[in-house]
Amino acid sequence: MNLYLAKLTILGIGIGLAAGIGVYTFWYAKGASYFSNNPQSCANCHVMNEQYDGWTKSSHKAVATCNDCHSPHDFFGKYYTKASNGFWHSYYFTTNTFHEPIQITERNRQVTEASCRYCHQQMVESITVSGQREHYEQVSCLQCHRSVGHAH
Repeated sequence: MNLYLAKLTILGIGIGLAAGIGVYTFWYAKGASYFSNNPQSCANCHVMNEQYDGWTKSSHKAVATCNDCHSPHDFFGKYYTKASNGFWHSYYFTTNTFHEPIQITERNRQVTEASCRYCHQQMVESITVSGQREHYEQVSCLQCHRSVGHAH
């Protein structure tokens, strides 16, 4: 019986430590701010200062926040993306294994591309209405307009 209690105690201590470290990290990293739509929360991490500063000077500042371009426009997709990105951003930042300069992942590039097309649907449709559907799939807004939302 003592061995069982010892194992249970060790398990409890391990779970308690993991939960405590997780809560402290979430608090220290201002994790709750990432649930907001405030662009300043994206600059909580110094790695994003250049992008935040670029956004404050961009044409998109008056009409779009970080979430408008970097999160899907449906509720589930938005918060799944925010949770996934928040976890991986904090992991790479905490372990100091992030790439300098930061680079967008393929999934996040696709989300951003879809956001361009979501907000600029009429313009994109008028450009691609010529019937060249194959060309439409190959054209990337980000290829030519990479620095529109924030400087790179």
